[in-house]
Amino acid sequence: MDRFDNMRVFAKVVESGGFTSAAVRLGMSASMVSQHVKELEERLSVRLLNRTTRKVSLTETGRAYYQRCTRLLADLEETEHAASDMHAAPRGELRVNSWPSFGVRHLALAVADFTARFPAISVELMLSDRMADLIDDGFDVAVRAEPLHDSSLIARHLAPLRVVVCGAPSYFETHAKPRTPSDLKDHNCLTMTGSALYRMWHLRAADGTAIDIAPVGNLHSNISSVLETAALAGHGLAWLPTYLCCDALRSGRLVTVLDDYMAPPYAIRALYPHNRHLSAKVRAFVDFLAARFGREPYWEIARRPTAERLVLSAAQPA
Repeated sequence: MDRFDNMRVFAKVVESGGFTSAAVRLGMSASMVSQHVKELEERLSVRLLNRTTRKVSLTETGRAYYQRCTRLLADLEETEHAASDMHAAPRGELRVNSWPSFGVRHLALAVADFTARFPAISVELMLSDRMADLIDDGFDVAVRAEPLHDSSLIARHLAPLRVVVCGAPSYFETHAKPRTPSDLKDHNCLTMTGSALYRMWHLRAADGTAIDIAPVGNLHSNISSVLETAALAGHGLAWLPTYLCCDALRSGRLVTVLDDYMAPPYAIRALYPHNRHLSAKVRAFVDFLAARFGREPYWEIARRPTAERLVLSAAQPA
């Protein structure tokens, strides 16, 4: 008999509390169950179970072996699922978490197009300004931009995230454009709460010097699209991601300032637990997003001059 079969039967005996119950659950005779356990004990030269007429119990050695055995069997099952999923058509339910401004502006349509391409997959997209616990909250994948502090997650880069300081032309009719970060103290800065990514405004000078700014203003929100709306109305300066304000920048309804000071590179990433095999549905979704957004996302291309947009668009994958 195969040693892994022996281990599976032994584990089922322990979980069922006896040979007869295990036999019923496994669909085999009680004598066959007993034979599996006997072969396992003979191979190991140890007694794993104490047997009485009423029940079985683990020996001390058996308890330690059972713990290792179940982990090994789980890893084996995971490996088999992963191998079969590589050739399986993506299907099933996919739960995705992301943050509201990006989720509404870009991910919603991406998810709809994904389900059109993979009709056997249904997607539940949940948006929250705080990072969800993928395991406890039951998500398959998260699309986030926050710094990754959880070592139990695998991160795949989907697109760069660029941030600019900007304001409406109407605001600059009564306020001089800031020339250096220190000038921001004289401006109404529309600020984010909640997200560590936006609470401080991080800039770098041309020589690489890092400049961290604690912005001060009279409007705060945990949703960046609220700040974009206020900035468009001329109420102050905002620190906005280009995925959100690209159309307004292109049309001139918002203009950037402090262009000699660049924000450090951020990234939009797909996150998923490393202790789960990458199922066909998750792999298909992550690949789809990586191809859709790319190294030069369409929202970045949209705000470039016309000639440059044509070149960059032609270089994007179909």
